[in-house]
Amino acid sequence: MSTYNKLVRDNIPDIIKAKGQPVRFHVANDAEFEAKLLEKLIEEAQEFMKNPSEEELADVLEVVDAIQELSRFSRDRVCEIKKAKADERGKFEKRIILDES
Repeated sequence: MSTYNKLVRDNIPDIIKAKGQPVRFHVANDAEFEAKLLEKLIEEAQEFMKNPSEEELADVLEVVDAIQELSRFSRDRVCEIKKAKADERGKFEKRIILDES
C-alpha cells in the first residue's frame, strides 16, 4: 500500500476498491480540509504548468470552487471584487512584464 495523505476527489476510494485494491481514508475536519485544499491548489497549478490542458485547468477550477464554498465567500461578491480590480488595475490582456520599478 502506498501512502498519500492528500485530498482526493469524492469517488476515488470507490474507484480504488472497484479495482480490487485496498484503500484507507478518513474524512477531514474543517481545519484539515482547508489546509489540504490549499495544498491541492498548489498541486493542481503545478500540474497545469507541466501540462496546460483543459483537463488540468478544470482541476484547478474544481479546487477554487471548493475553497470558495468552504470559505463561504459569495461567488457574486468575488466576481464584483474581480471586476473592481480589473477596472482599477487592469487585467492581464496586455501581457505586461514589469522589469524594474
